[in-house]
Amino acid sequence: MTAAPILAVRGEVSREVEPELATFSVTVSARDTDRGTTLARLTERHDALRAALDEYATAIERRETGAVSVYPESRRAGERVKGYTGSISTRVTMTDFVLLGELMLRLADADQTVVYGPWWGLRPDSPVRREARRAAVGEAITRATEYAEALGARVVRLVELADAGLAAGQPQPMAFTMAAPGGMMGAQGGPPQLNLDPQRQTVHAQVEARFEISEPTSVG
Repeated sequence: MTAAPILAVRGEVSREVEPELATFSVTVSARDTDRGTTLARLTERHDALRAALDEYATAIERRETGAVSVYPESRRAGERVKGYTGSISTRVTMTDFVLLGELMLRLADADQTVVYGPWWGLRPDSPVRREARRAAVGEAITRATEYAEALGARVVRLVELADAGLAAGQPQPMAFTMAAPGGMMGAQGGPPQLNLDPQRQTVHAQVEARFEISEPTSVG
């Protein structure tokens, strides 16, 4: 018995969509020759950061404390300590892009604070990802049908469908650093405005499919 002919195709689609999330990191630091003073300042600045984030709670989807470090600084020779440095990093994810620039500037204006970002992205369960996968399957079926028709055949059944991957583009972040508070003022003496343009995300879906087709009539 002759095996049925098999047609292998690839379905691939790309979509450019608006981001759903914006993530940035903010790190507060403290340094002093006394360990206790360093810890006190670090705690104070971290508490101030948390209080500022609380005011934007409705626009923040998630906030997570990352690295916490406190370490002594030694002189070149020997183990004599000349001071202590500490830092705490927090990762913030926002859904309100109107308030994003405002919050980043406000945090960057705090003493010994570095703000880095934003990174634009989509939720893992975003509907656009699901739609892209469905479209890739549809593209594979369309290709298989067209190839089969070109051979004078028809698609009989699906033999195999494999997911070849899904990925989104990565943006380039920007950083803000302030060494002292109260330094950011607009040209007219008012608070500065930071208008950000969300980076569109490229969603790519690809599948590989194998179909059984009827015996071709236009070959040979």
